[in-house]
Formats: sequence, C-alpha cells, structure tokens
Amino acid sequence: MVGRLPYRVQIPLGLSLAVLIAAILVTGITARVSAQTARQAILSLLDRAVVLVIAQVRPMMVADDTWRVFALLRDTAELVPGATAGQARLAILDAEGRVFAASDPVQLATGRVLLGKPWRDQPTPKPAAVTQRHQLDRDDGSVVMVDPIRSEDGQTLGFVLTEVDAAVFAPDWPSLAQTALLAIALAVALLVPVGWWVGQRMTRPVERLVAVIERIGKDDPSQLRGAVPVTQDPELSRIGDAVNQLMGELEQRKLAEDRALSAERLAAVGRMTAAVAHEINNPLAGLLTATQTLRLHGRSDPIRTRTIDLLDRGLQQIRTTVAALLPQARMDDRPLEPGDLEDIVTLVRVSAGTPDVDIHFGMDVESALRVPSAPLRQVMLNLLLNAMKAAGEKGVVSARLAADETEVTFCVTNNGPPLSAEKFRTTLAAESGRDPRGFGLWVCQELASHLGGRFELDEMQTDQTRLVFQVPNREAPEETT
Repeated sequence: MVGRLPYRVQIPLGLSLAVLIAAILVTGITARVSAQTARQAILSLLDRAVVLVIAQVRPMMVADDTWRVFALLRDTAELVPGATAGQARLAILDAEGRVFAASDPVQLATGRVLLGKPWRDQPTPKPAAVTQRHQLDRDDGSVVMVDPIRSEDGQTLGFVLTEVDAAVFAPDWPSLAQTALLAIALAVALLVPVGWWVGQRMTRPVERLVAVIERIGKDDPSQLRGAVPVTQDPELSRIGDAVNQLMGELEQRKLAEDRALSAERLAAVGRMTAAVAHEINNPLAGLLTATQTLRLHGRSDPIRTRTIDLLDRGLQQIRTTVAALLPQARMDDRPLEPGDLEDIVTLVRVSAGTPDVDIHFGMDVESALRVPSAPLRQVMLNLLLNAMKAAGEKGVVSARLAADETEVTFCVTNNGPPLSAEKFRTTLAAESGRDPRGFGLWVCQELASHLGGRFELDEMQTDQTRLVFQVPNREAPEETT
C-alpha cells in the first residue's frame, strides 16, 4: 500500500514515522530509567530509616524495654514507603534471631525465630553469619534486609529486619504513561511538520527531473536542458547530468536522422529521375526514327498512316508514364491491343542499336484484353530491350503475347548466355534503387506487383533465358489515397 504512494509522500511519511518511533523508544527508555531511579531512591530511604532505628533502639535493647521498642517501630514505620499500606514491615530481633518487637505483630509475632529458618520460601542467614547488612532480592521484586545492632564495644545486641513488598517498587505507570504521551505528542507536533517540510524539499528536485524526463521525446531537447534542476545533492546532480547527456544524444540522433532523411530523399529523387529517363528514352529513340521514316516516305499513304499511329501510341505511352509520377493526376488509359506488340517490336528494332538480332513474335489472344496498355507496353519494351542486349550479335529473341479469360501472359526468350536464378534475384535487388545501370527488370517486377501478378524466371530453360510476366486479365486496381 505504502509502496504505491509517490516519493513526495513516502519520504515525508517515512520521516514522520521515524520521528514517532524515536519518540516512543526514547520515552520507553526514560520510563525504564525512571523506574530504576525510583527503586534506588526507595532503597536509599530504607537505608536511612534503618540507620535511625539502630541509633535509637540500641539503649532500649540494653534496657530490655519492649514497649519503647514497639513505640519506636510504630513511629519509624511511617518513614518506610508502603508501611502504612501494609506493604513494608520493620522488626527488631534479639541476638538469637527471635522477634523482639515488630511493626506488624500479626505477621511477625514476638518470640518467633526468623534467622536461620526459611522465611517466605527463602532461606535466611544464621545470626552468627550476619556481620554486616544482608540483603535478599526475591524474584517477585520484594526485598528483605537484615542489619546487625552492635553495642559500643562491638557486641551484637540484635538485628533489624526490614521487609518491603514488590508493590512498593512498582513504577507509577499511569503517571509515567501520561508523561510519555505528553512527550510523544510534543515531539510529533514539533518534528513531524519539520520532517514533512524537509521531505518535500528533498523530493522537489526529483519531481522536476521526472517532469523533464516525461517531456523527452515530445519537446525539443534544447528547450528541455534549461528545465533540468540544479542542485547541490551529488546523487541528484548525477541524475541531472545523465538526463542532460541523454538529451544531447537524442539531439545528435535527431540531427543525424534529419541528414539521413534528406540524403534518402535526394537518393529517391535520383532513382526516380533515372527511372523516368529510362522509361522515356526507351520509346523515344524509336519515335525519332519513325519521324525520320515519315520525313523520307511520307508520300505513301499506308506508311504515313501507320507511322503516325505508331507516333501517337508511343507519345501516349510517354505521357502516361510521366502522369504516373503525379499522385493527383488521374489519366484514363486504354486497354491493351494486339497491335501494341507490333509497335513495341518496331520501336525496339530501331532503338536497340543491334540490328543483327533476329526478333520473332507471336500472339495467342483468345479473349478481350482488359489490362491497361501503358504498363504492359512498358513491360514489353523493357523485356525486349534487355533480351536483345543479352542475346548479343547474331542472337535470336522470341516474344509471345497470350491471353484468356483470366490471365494475360507475356514471355520473352533469348539465346544468349543463360541467366541463373541467383543472378536474376541479385539483379532485381541491385536495380531496386541502389544500382543506376538499369531499371528494366525492376520496373517489370514493380508493375507485376501493382497489377496483382508475377514476374519470374523460367528455371526449366537451361540453355536459354526465358522471362515470364503474367497479370490477371482485368482492369488496373484503384490507387488507394
């Protein structure tokens, strides 16, 4: 229960509890010392009373005056604590240890032998053994003292027996308790507020440190440094220094993250720029060649019409590619047509720079094409250009477009050095933005993922390289905003 309280409450509460316990302990010790002091005072008073009795009873013992001894004991008993309440007794014994006279004749009858006989289950010394005071301290706290009475020539005339019950030595606990409670109340009234104030003063820097730590990660570290409390306490100073060091490291990390983010943005811009340049340059060379063809053979109507259609579709592809970079632009793209493959082959032949490569293509379209033309033209163009580069001089490249009700598949095969699966995965990873040498295969992979299809290497072909691009025969998925 106490452990759930905050330290600003636990510390003052602990100090207050320590003050209360200390006050109780000090009061208990004081009461014990007071009880022992009171016992010593009673014994000292008894000693004086015995000395007085011995001085006055000596001539009476010589004269054998029993009545005067009784009168002396009656008068002297009032000086003994507890005698009036029957808790203390005085007796004069003769030289043989018999009762000569007593303040309480009922318990100490005259003529009764006491010395050398058990008294209240305690053995008493014989008369000859008592040469000086003999004191018996009983287990219950009562005391029995036997003092010899000597004449002026040193002869033993008799003895003084003093018996005091334990109740006489019992402390006055009600009085002591009243004093103790008063002392405790004063101590608590004075020290608890002081302890509470000291505890609050001790925990105030801790509360400020906690408030600063709670703000780390939410506020600027440079602003939080000024809020760290300055204190003379060495432990709190170490905690404050650690908090300052932590905020300094966080500030440096934030600066490093900002620099890394800026560098990543620049790298992303570079990758995007390279990709755009790649995707635009691919059809651009073929379009420039088409304009040259139109300039030389434009008088022929079939050639002019076919060339103009080729230019229109190529420019539409470039326009769609650029528009894809603008999230706010929504371009309506036409579905793919079988004639798009012929356009791509024509563009590839004039833009690849390797006219000796033999290109074969075929189509097996059994259903209407519902896929967008722009991404598929990008895929066909990229795969054919990469295949022609891989085939080399005198190489052979085969392309085939197939479609049914569910899927559209485009396959490209070249007879160049076979591409291994490991090399294919490494090329895709390198072209994912870290290698500026080409984006063709990476663009195909990204478009396949966007259209919900797949792009893979046909590992069954061991003597040539065959890449397969396959997507569902449906409209392009809507972009999430």
